[in-house]
Amino acid sequence: MVAKYDVAIVGGGIAGLTAALYLARGGKRVVVLESQNQVGGRAITNKKEGIHFNLGSHALYAGDAYDIFRELNVNRDIFRKVDEFTPYGIWKERVHPFPAAIGSLLKSPLLSVADKYRFGAILMKILKLDTAMIPHMSLRDWMEEHVESPMVRHLLYVLARGGTYVQAPDLQVAGPLFRQMQRSITGVYYLKKGWGSLIEEMGSEARRLGVGVMTGKKVITVEHDEGRVQRVRCENDETIEVSCVILTTSPHISSKLVPSVEQTSLRTWEQQAIPITAACLDIGLRRLPVPKHQFIYGIDQPILMVNASRIKGLELSENDDVQVFQMIKFQGQESDAQEDRRQLEQAMDLVQPGWRRERVTEQYLPKMTVVHDFPHMKRVENPGPAVPQIKGLYVAGDWVSHGEYLAGGAAASAKRASLHILAH
Repeated sequence: MVAKYDVAIVGGGIAGLTAALYLARGGKRVVVLESQNQVGGRAITNKKEGIHFNLGSHALYAGDAYDIFRELNVNRDIFRKVDEFTPYGIWKERVHPFPAAIGSLLKSPLLSVADKYRFGAILMKILKLDTAMIPHMSLRDWMEEHVESPMVRHLLYVLARGGTYVQAPDLQVAGPLFRQMQRSITGVYYLKKGWGSLIEEMGSEARRLGVGVMTGKKVITVEHDEGRVQRVRCENDETIEVSCVILTTSPHISSKLVPSVEQTSLRTWEQQAIPITAACLDIGLRRLPVPKHQFIYGIDQPILMVNASRIKGLELSENDDVQVFQMIKFQGQESDAQEDRRQLEQAMDLVQPGWRRERVTEQYLPKMTVVHDFPHMKRVENPGPAVPQIKGLYVAGDWVSHGEYLAGGAAASAKRASLHILAH
């Protein structure tokens, strides 16, 4: 059996569905091929004992992805903006107000009087930065050049990690990182009933526009001849004739799907990719033992803790009284699942003592991929949208970033690939 489409999209996550919507609106016949039994990728939501759990802690920052979802007319009712809140920080086994606003800055014992002024001044400077004009340099080098106080630098690294979910100050390129920090400070959204609601909205709209959304379809190769895409071959020898393919899989899987990949830029993009992972522990609690501890940064340890249920109308639990507390441990190259969990539970003991008695259920993901790549100093070039050696072959996904982070990279790269196809 041979089917024919204009574009085949491999992968049905945020990037795949974003591309499908742009292309279908542009008049293309599109098929989305998802190997799993449901679309969504890492944006699915699991339901356990009446509680909605995302695949790790997810936040949608103002900027690229949010603007694209609005452009695609995704139902705005599912987005919930975070109101003002009081963050705390863990430092030397104690919980302190984190100096992220005027009130907490004045109260914070973490900074001297002089450093409080310096910290406030540098935050205002970062908010006003023209990030496109920052030289190509690492976050560490920028900090060493512009911030004298070690503690002020330390707290800025914490904010950088919180806005990007990446802890790599020696590798992160300063310009894109500060652009993301500006957005994380100006607007943060969570999704009603979890990120699965976004996938449901996008999938439903794609089908309405005539997109063929096929689950359980494992692509084994993208066939090309004389420098041009010819077809996609799936398991069971099913083939789909297409003139264009968008790969929204990881750089490693994308490379495996393309014959003679070593002769293409895909191999370069795969080799330069630095994936970021995290251990994620989400817990449903009948109540919070310490209600004021809703958002906690790890200052001397790489963790972030958030009570997602603090946001009105999020409906993460069928029981309105249950609180969904999300924790993330940012991992380095080496990680230990048991040790990471122990560290998260130990932090929970500190900020919510007695939490075990209130536990309803939980979800632990020992090594969740945050992004497959990000804007870093070792990059040879930004990937995509087109693979120049094979006409009709494109890439999209969080790793196909041109300076965007997280869902912003997935959505922006999908838009770039789609508009390139529609223009050519």
